[in-house]
Amino acid sequence: MAKRLSEQLSDLSVRAKSAEQALDAAEKEAHNKIVARKEQAHAAATKAVAKVNQDVKSANDTATRNWASVKAKIADDMNHLKADIAHHKHDRDVKRASSRADRLEWEAGFAIDYAIASVEQAKLAVLDAVDGRLAAEEAKQA
Repeated sequence: MAKRLSEQLSDLSVRAKSAEQALDAAEKEAHNKIVARKEQAHAAATKAVAKVNQDVKSANDTATRNWASVKAKIADDMNHLKADIAHHKHDRDVKRASSRADRLEWEAGFAIDYAIASVEQAKLAVLDAVDGRLAAEEAKQA
């Protein structure tokens, strides 16, 4: 895994705080600064969504490789099973637990990345809302 789950959650927290600060700042800024913030938020959201898409593709590639490895491992396990059932059962249980832990960590990491992408999209939506409100106020005055 590229990052520890605690690092990913920390990143999520930082991004959520950034979205909150962007709203506070946007409510006080001129229209041109809001447009610039929206462009930055759009770029960040696009990047976060691309990362989620890459994670999905990586999961598919990994699953294909893992399946071939699993088939080879099963054949090997059957040969060793005849020699030492008790020893093999212990090894297999450890490997299954480790594989399950790896999968669960990957799923948690993916969920955090998805949450980050959602926060970035929410930030963009907030800035769009502020921009829309400013445009409405300007239209009233025109």
